[in-house]
Amino acid sequence: MNRKKILLIDDEQDILEIISYNLEKEGYQVFTASNGNEGIEKAKEILPDLILLDVMMPEKDGIETCQDLRKIKELQKTLIVFLSARSEEFSQLAGYQAGANDYIVKLIKPKVLISKVAALLQLGAQSQENANYIEISDLIIDKDNFKVSKGKEEFLLPKKEFDLLYLLASNTEKVFKREEILEKVWGNDVIVGERTIDVHIRRLREKLGINTIQTLKGIGYKLVV
Repeated sequence: MNRKKILLIDDEQDILEIISYNLEKEGYQVFTASNGNEGIEKAKEILPDLILLDVMMPEKDGIETCQDLRKIKELQKTLIVFLSARSEEFSQLAGYQAGANDYIVKLIKPKVLISKVAALLQLGAQSQENANYIEISDLIIDKDNFKVSKGKEEFLLPKKEFDLLYLLASNTEKVFKREEILEKVWGNDVIVGERTIDVHIRRLREKLGINTIQTLKGIGYKLVV
């Protein structure tokens, strides 16, 4: 049986014990670390599928830890989720800017956390297995045939709009930074203004009626299921 590996990095022992207990009951392999440096070494050793990471920790805080984890080639596909008592907007934005896939406030109930973890792992697996065919609710994106449909309606999108939608849908638990979108959709050779992204996002929302493309002010965009 392929049991998903989850790494918890938190300096509060009671938090580690409670979350470990609930995750292990669901069949996950759970590993723990009490600070950022220990967490990085453990992550390189076990190559987890998902990392739950606290923000406020001794030696190395969660933001710096996340940035260092994202520099490790073997962990590029690992989901990193902040689980922190810090609920301020600037803390959450800092987490996304550091490369996190999601940010959860610690007040979340264990059963809800388990459901969130399961959903993130499932979406992550689907995005890797079905790279050219993405189905999100009633939205279907077929990259091989360059088709987009929503319910019974089909849409012919200009190439850049298609590429932008596909990029966002390819990893629904990730916030795509504006510079990353410009690089992957328009390429480094083309000089376009930052407003270009906003215009294409607005057109996608108008055509497809999608209200789940979230704007994270000053960072980028995320497609939420």
